Amino acid sequence: MSVAEAPSPPVSRKRKPKKQTKKVNEVAGWRLLVLFPLAFLMRLWCATLRFRFPDESSRQAVEDTSKPLVCLFWHNRLFIAAEAYRRFRSKRRMFGLVSASKDGAWLAGFFKLIGIGAIRGSSSYGGTQAIRDLISALKDGHDITITPDGPRGPLYELKPGAFLVARKSQAPLLLGSCSFSSAWRLKSWDGFYLPKPFSTVTFHCKCYDSLDTLLEKYPETGGAQLLKQELMSMTHDDDPRDTSGS
Repeated sequence: MSVAEAPSPPVSRKRKPKKQTKKVNEVAGWRLLVLFPLAFLMRLWCATLRFRFPDESSRQAVEDTSKPLVCLFWHNRLFIAAEAYRRFRSKRRMFGLVSASKDGAWLAGFFKLIGIGAIRGSSSYGGTQAIRDLISALKDGHDITITPDGPRGPLYELKPGAFLVARKSQAPLLLGSCSFSSAWRLKSWDGFYLPKPFSTVTFHCKCYDSLDTLLEKYPETGGAQLLKQELMSMTHDDDPRDTSGS
């Protein structure tokens, strides 16, 4: 066979790599049992805390369970969320937005033990579906809670997901923060607060019939920026490292 008649080499076809889908991590079985002592300890710890409101109207707004609401507060004040829910809004079930990561799996498992539902997702993964699930929970009559700077910060930076849920649902809106008479702070990205046993937690809040009600009150300010502005007006940190919270 001459060179001219030599067969051409077969053409190799590159296969497109399969798109990898990220798994939503879960904690179950014996791993869930590991969390029982922690949940029990937290329940005892929180039972020693004294809660107060700056005025009676704030207390009445928080205790009004006639409609499900969207609650926003910063990640570093997450410790008191379950206890505040148990004391003031136990007539409705509460769902929290939790990251789909491995760390989020442990938090979701912990939430399950203390009676809080978990909707999995974050700005980096599963955010669109998480927004749908949050709105669905509201339609089913449940409260939802979002830490708009979680799960990894930056500190006191409100991510768009919280604004989208408030805008799409048009549910009553509770913006919350709290101050502590005495607390430890962890060396985490957000300076997470651990109120000391038998200390006092002052719960600050602003309530609106919907996001539109808030926007009508301050038409000159953008939506997400306005939510951050309202939250920061109730957020005071004594630690000098948190200049954004002063």
